[in-house]
Amino acid sequence: MAGLVDVLARFAAALRAEGVAVGSGDVLTYCAAMAALDPTELADLYWGGRIALVTRHEDVETYDRLFGAFFLGETNPVDELLEIAMRAEPDAETVLEVPAADPGEEEPDEETVLGLMASDVETLKARSFAECTDAELDALRRIMARIRLTPPRRRTRRSRPARRGRRPDLRATVRRALRAQGEVVDLRWRRRRTRPRPLVLLLDISGSMADYSRALLQFAYSAQRAAGSRFRVEVFAFGTRLTYLTPALRTRTPDEALARAAGLVLDWEGGTRIGAAVDEFVRRWGRRGMARGGVVVVCSDGLDRGDPELLATSLERLARLCHRIVWTNPHARGGRRPPTVAMIVAEPYVDVLLSGHDLSSLEELAGLLPALG
Repeated sequence: MAGLVDVLARFAAALRAEGVAVGSGDVLTYCAAMAALDPTELADLYWGGRIALVTRHEDVETYDRLFGAFFLGETNPVDELLEIAMRAEPDAETVLEVPAADPGEEEPDEETVLGLMASDVETLKARSFAECTDAELDALRRIMARIRLTPPRRRTRRSRPARRGRRPDLRATVRRALRAQGEVVDLRWRRRRTRPRPLVLLLDISGSMADYSRALLQFAYSAQRAAGSRFRVEVFAFGTRLTYLTPALRTRTPDEALARAAGLVLDWEGGTRIGAAVDEFVRRWGRRGMARGGVVVVCSDGLDRGDPELLATSLERLARLCHRIVWTNPHARGGRRPPTVAMIVAEPYVDVLLSGHDLSSLEELAGLLPALG
């Protein structure tokens, strides 16, 4: 809590330096409000300070400018607040706490503390989901909520005006020339439009994926929230049958989304029939346009009890429909293919094989998406 108070006090001091009337009582009110709210949420951070620190209407513009410069600038104290919130977890502290180098030292300096917290965050990102405690999974959930996705894009046949390009816009050039008494002052150009490709997540929720399925569902929820209305993210879960989860995940809170998803899935932590699930997706949704030209991400360990021939046939049909197939396997660490029958069968149809056992690998997947266009 001391780190949180320090960050908020620095922000209040910046406001005071710009002429905003902020007293010590206002700072205490701000700290008390953020103790009840989530300091890692920009909306809570903004409105908490707006209500507690701004008393005059003419100071709102100054507050908005300093808030953006302070919390969204190069130093980005939001990351510091996230690390402070993670260290506040009682169970996580026992795992992430680093003892002081000198036993006689009462309190390390600020740079040392921030360095240790940043190291803890990186350590937590690299920890396998199967080894995380409930408190650490909650901390990872807050980090996932801040993941920003850039979807892969495809070029369409339509074009749009552009400042430069390869194709001249004759109509716009002539109209420009007519305004200049027939003189061609400059050329106008057009460029091909781009549209985001849909993203489809097929999540294995069988018994062998029990240690990872909750984190993968949280990632799917965060991906859907990050997409908003900019591009489509469709989510399916499969074990022995396929379940459509996209409507269930369209809620404001992740806990409610996971509860609704758990209520829809009837084969949670059961067997696995990957081929049957992919075949049903292709026949029921993929051929109707959901997978056409999109990127399909299969999250599974490849421990399949179904027919390998059906898996090969369904993946072949899916590869003809979609643009790319990405397979995340928690046992595919270091880029090597796990020695399972399903992974051997799927290898010819998979474009990218990644691990999905920790947050770092999921961040790698999010960073790879733009290159798959």
